Amino acid sequence: MKKKAPRGGRRAVKRVRAARTAPVALLAAALRAQSEGVFIAERKCGPQGVRIVFANESFCTMTGHGTADLVHRAHGFLHLERADLERLRHWLPKAKPGQPLVGEGFLRRADGSSIAAAWSFDLLGNGRSRATHIVATYRDLTEKRRLQEALVHSQRLDAVGRLAGGVAHDFNNLLSVINGYCEMLAAHVAANPQAMREVAEIHHAGRKAAALTQQLLAFSRRQPLNARVIRLNELVTSNVEIMRRLVGDAGKIEIELDPGLANVRTDPAQFQQVVLNLVLNARDALRDRGRIVITTANREIAPALHRRQTDTPPGRYVAISVADNGTGMDAETQKHLFEPFFTTKPEGKGTGLGLALVYGVVQQSGGFIAVRSALLVGTTVEILLPAVNEAVEEPPATVAPLPTTRGTETVLLVEDDEVVRKMVAGILTADGYRVIAAATAGAALRDLRDLTRPVQLLIANLAGDGGKFARRLGRTHPDLRVLCTGPADVGNPGWLAPARLVRLSKPYALSELLKTARKLLDA
Repeated sequence: MKKKAPRGGRRAVKRVRAARTAPVALLAAALRAQSEGVFIAERKCGPQGVRIVFANESFCTMTGHGTADLVHRAHGFLHLERADLERLRHWLPKAKPGQPLVGEGFLRRADGSSIAAAWSFDLLGNGRSRATHIVATYRDLTEKRRLQEALVHSQRLDAVGRLAGGVAHDFNNLLSVINGYCEMLAAHVAANPQAMREVAEIHHAGRKAAALTQQLLAFSRRQPLNARVIRLNELVTSNVEIMRRLVGDAGKIEIELDPGLANVRTDPAQFQQVVLNLVLNARDALRDRGRIVITTANREIAPALHRRQTDTPPGRYVAISVADNGTGMDAETQKHLFEPFFTTKPEGKGTGLGLALVYGVVQQSGGFIAVRSALLVGTTVEILLPAVNEAVEEPPATVAPLPTTRGTETVLLVEDDEVVRKMVAGILTADGYRVIAAATAGAALRDLRDLTRPVQLLIANLAGDGGKFARRLGRTHPDLRVLCTGPADVGNPGWLAPARLVRLSKPYALSELLKTARKLLDA
């Protein structure tokens, strides 16, 4: 007769069995709880890869396949590149514990889409120093790659912007000369209609070229903004008729404006160009029964939504979007969308600067721009501008033209471009001013040594040494006024009263220069 084990003995056996099975259960639970995708497969590798015997929930979520679809199936069907399987076959015969096979590539999800992933294959033993299985760990890199591409794209746009800004700055000097001498020449050929028409054509081409350089400067964020607080809804409604004429029979425009929209600060003239450019692009993409929808709304970005460097910073924004149901764009086109001179239009139909202007104005206004597009579905361009609590600023009153700009004051002109310097000095001298023209601040100091009369007006670029020179000149000439021809981002000198400083960006018309100088001297 078989003896029964003592009750205490049975309990001890149960405790030993539980102690042996507890680590196994904990390990299984740990694998299931992993945030990264994990599967365990047999070591033997067939033509289609290694056969999966276990897959955790994270791996199922990553690939879109359920556990039943993965277990007992070779893993190779998930990999887009056959080279991934070849590397695994070469690694397995000489694989050793602690020497994993790592790689990166693309996986095919159950819905047909692909994701970027990094993986690691390690040998898994059975406790007797014999590796019978493989444990594979997968990490989804899709979002990381998207952020890297966004960063590279932003850096590329910044580099192109710096190049475009430098080219536009030098080109503006040439255009100032072309347009300035056209104005001077027109006075001499006024009695000759044929010559007058030819000069007018040159001047017209010069003004068009100047407009292109302004767009380049806007893209590079070096275009001066005449920013003030405005109501965005009013800007849209005041341009509805223009937009309808632009679209014509290509489609219809619908306006959906939030009546409680907050105010924003931007340059109304340049933001008008932003809206019109977006509408024109939408019109060109329309098909039959085309439709363009312009929408405004208040938007608040919560701090919790700002987790990555490329996310929009938290705060209150005003959103304006232009959406169409046109042909849409593929991913490659969207990568180059805001680059200057990039266009999908036929040759001669577009300069490729429209969206570059949009990008620059939005950036200078402290805003953000996003594009969503799909082929044969349409495109939506959304702009976010920071909301402000300030009241709307009325546009400054236009200055009535003076009956005469003739003056007798002493003007110091510091201009490094020789042709511009000669032209400006010539027109000021012809208008009665006494002009001292110099290429640099150092040369101007030498020219001032023998001067007995005070300098009433300085025309110069205040960037770099120009600001120091202007301050030094202001100490010895207390009534000095300054007409700054440099970049708009150069701050107002603290020692100079705001009423004594005016900015005039290149390329400027000579008539504008004369009126501005006269107004500044009379202030």
